[in-house]
Amino acid sequence: MSNEVSRVLLIEDDASIAELQKDYLEINQIKAEISRDGLVGLNRALNESFDLIVVDIMLPSMDGFEICRRIREKKNIPLMIVSAKKEDIDKVRGFGLGADDYMTKPFSPSELVARVQAHIKRYQSLTKAEPVNEIIESGQIRIDKSARRVFVLGEEIIFPTKEFDLLLFFIEHPNRVWMKEQLFRQVWEMDELDSDIYTVVVHVGRIREKLKKGKLSEIPIETIWGSGYRFNS
Repeated sequence: MSNEVSRVLLIEDDASIAELQKDYLEINQIKAEISRDGLVGLNRALNESFDLIVVDIMLPSMDGFEICRRIREKKNIPLMIVSAKKEDIDKVRGFGLGADDYMTKPFSPSELVARVQAHIKRYQSLTKAEPVNEIIESGQIRIDKSARRVFVLGEEIIFPTKEFDLLLFFIEHPNRVWMKEQLFRQVWEMDELDSDIYTVVVHVGRIREKLKKGKLSEIPIETIWGSGYRFNS
């Protein structure tokens, strides 16, 4: 096992919140650095090496949504949004811009640490795994697992980290009903809270939208009311 210390960037303008998050992360052997300005944080995220970025929405110079969009254009590292904004529309927008997680303030620092650790562990396992060039197909969907690329009717469609992971999980486990709680535990590898179930709903919706844009005639992810979702192969 590697003894490298993970490095996290906190883009947060509230000094007391940022220092609290930093303290809890460093107690758990995660090196945390703080940027209190949006544009400065973006430049650091793009030009330095971090294992994960935690970004607030309301920031000087540039908001967190724009930061997520620009980071995702260049890098595939885990992105977490933390915000006092509770509206569903903000969560949908954040996930749509490529965020892997969205935590609503206030939350316990220990929950932040647990989520950061889970995202970093999963990301490192993906990037350090030996490439196997494994291709899997379901109908007109083709996935290159080693390159983390998705093709629909021969055309590539970009899926951010968690959308890719969820689609891959569906394809590898077809024709059975998965409850939202099960999907969150399997794909996010964390115990779920009530708000996390909405995370699954948003990601399923984003996957369906992209498959439709890829001109897939029939969307294979079926909602089973009162139960969850089934991927029909």
